[in-house]
Amino acid sequence: MNLPTLILCSLFLVKTVFSQSFTIDYERNTFLKDGKPFRYMSGSIHYFRVPNQFWYDRLYKMKMAGLNAIQTYVEWNHHEPEPGVYNFDGDYDLPKFLKTAHDLGLVVVLRSGPFIDAERDMGGLPYWLLRNNPDIKLRSFDATYIKYVDNWYKILLPLIEPFLYNNGGPIITFQIENEYGSIGCDAQYKSHLRELVRKTLKTDVVLFTTDGSSSSLLSCGKTDEVLSTIDFGTGVNVTYNFEMLRWNQASGPLVNSEFYPGWLDHWGQPHAQVSSESIVNTLTDMLESNASVNVYMFHGGTSFGFTAGSNLGSTFQACPTSYDYDAPLNEAGDPTPKYYAMREAIGKFFPLPAGPVPQPAPKMQLPAITMKKAMSLWEFISKTSYSVFSTYPLSFEDLSHPFGFVVYRTTAAFQTPDPAILTVKGIADRAHVYVNRIFQGILSREQKAESLPIKVLEGQDIEILVENQGRVCSGYYINDRKGIFQNVTLGSQTLVNWTMTPVKLDPDSLKQLEKWENNIRENDPVSVPSIYTGTFKISNETKLLDSFLRLDGWHKGVAFLNNFNLGRYWPIVGPQVTLYAPSILFQASPSMNQVTLLELENSPCGNKNTCTVQFVTIPVVNGTTPLY
Repeated sequence: MNLPTLILCSLFLVKTVFSQSFTIDYERNTFLKDGKPFRYMSGSIHYFRVPNQFWYDRLYKMKMAGLNAIQTYVEWNHHEPEPGVYNFDGDYDLPKFLKTAHDLGLVVVLRSGPFIDAERDMGGLPYWLLRNNPDIKLRSFDATYIKYVDNWYKILLPLIEPFLYNNGGPIITFQIENEYGSIGCDAQYKSHLRELVRKTLKTDVVLFTTDGSSSSLLSCGKTDEVLSTIDFGTGVNVTYNFEMLRWNQASGPLVNSEFYPGWLDHWGQPHAQVSSESIVNTLTDMLESNASVNVYMFHGGTSFGFTAGSNLGSTFQACPTSYDYDAPLNEAGDPTPKYYAMREAIGKFFPLPAGPVPQPAPKMQLPAITMKKAMSLWEFISKTSYSVFSTYPLSFEDLSHPFGFVVYRTTAAFQTPDPAILTVKGIADRAHVYVNRIFQGILSREQKAESLPIKVLEGQDIEILVENQGRVCSGYYINDRKGIFQNVTLGSQTLVNWTMTPVKLDPDSLKQLEKWENNIRENDPVSVPSIYTGTFKISNETKLLDSFLRLDGWHKGVAFLNNFNLGRYWPIVGPQVTLYAPSILFQASPSMNQVTLLELENSPCGNKNTCTVQFVTIPVVNGTTPLY
């Protein structure tokens, strides 16, 4: 669907004279909805983390918990995957999502960024910003950055204008940037965004900012003529936090824009959990203060494919595929005990809708699926991918390869020490090293391992399979280029003349596997990264339901169901053990279903070339993790 048609189709509301209005009464410290005092009880859901076929179900369950509003981000990087190329289809059909909320009688708090964080790759900013200008100053009044933001908003703002509450739609408030006080105080940048929004949306929507619970964050993030709101979780002094907000916003409604019922996860670290009791206590304190509250997240969903981002703490921390967040609605959209506890607390302040209270949905278990090695990754890329030559290594961005993997290959053109120390400074993010296709070891940004002793002779090939584990999604270091972009040394010598092959894991390439399956090299060791496939049928008597893919014995890789990328798996470090598989991806008989794995490290097949995976009914996102 082209964009003009999309915009035309989105005008489901005839823009005439509407009696409804949404404003702020600063004298009475309240929102006014249709002239009457109003506060919202909201929950965050990211439309791009939930299959669009399930949007109604998730929003309905949120409404039945007593919510009268929902909050969502707009993710620029997947709406504009390349400059001037726009995607508003499927799970990115923003007009459809907004209309679904409107049909359920929910108002919408919209957070358009352009930066969103959300534990998404590069905080929702397009990777190509780094390709077009590696020195770009993101989230600032940098001329290059502003040019691209302006171009994006020229597309986005007219699209959402018909959905503003004052125009008859659901959107009551619109965020300027996102937690900007955490990274700087560029008043010119903030003012530019405010005026950019007002130019199109005028005064038809309430603008707001949100920042963490410290005076410095709130004062840096505040934008003139824009409502300030605050973020905080459980176990805090609610009165003190709202007084701190008052120091920066002397009047207007009190709002917690991100009240945390759980927290984000990282690979290799325990699953975050927050007790229902602490959530109910803090939530009750806020509602007794007459505040509006948004629960972040009420339903976290899933970072399918390569969309999960990463963080920088004491080291690099990649986020897992699941965004369960220990939220009231779990990853599969099922109410949890926390849902019912929060619903009861909300019901003391807001009317609860009539009707049965939502219950967890049944799940599908299938027999174990036999997996067979289809081919090594080397053979796969020889059939599907293109290569680029350069004297020195190029980054993923330079190769116009946003996500996934790139194989870097060169030849040792000189006599080498034994062993020789291979050094790749700034590796981003994880690399498997091979000499003549024999595995040598792993380089890891997380483990700060940038050097590796290898046995290599003059004339032998060195291949480095680099994995992008997700660009940094918050803070000062979101200019997070991937791959190899510094000189690589072997001993004291710089390696030159590199051939780089991006790994294409798109549906068109995966569909070719069936005709290539018989080309297995029997002498490939188990540690060679390989493609594995398994097929299965589901009888017509079996109802297609959500399920969870268990990968016991598998180490690290990417899983696909019927060529849809379910996401990264890494059960040997946890905490996520299973991958959520939505019912809409399965096919009933006579159609054949296929599971495809790219296993990077070690399959459980051994030398038999066969092993199993299984779809089960119970998810595991809180598995064991290494001890540090």
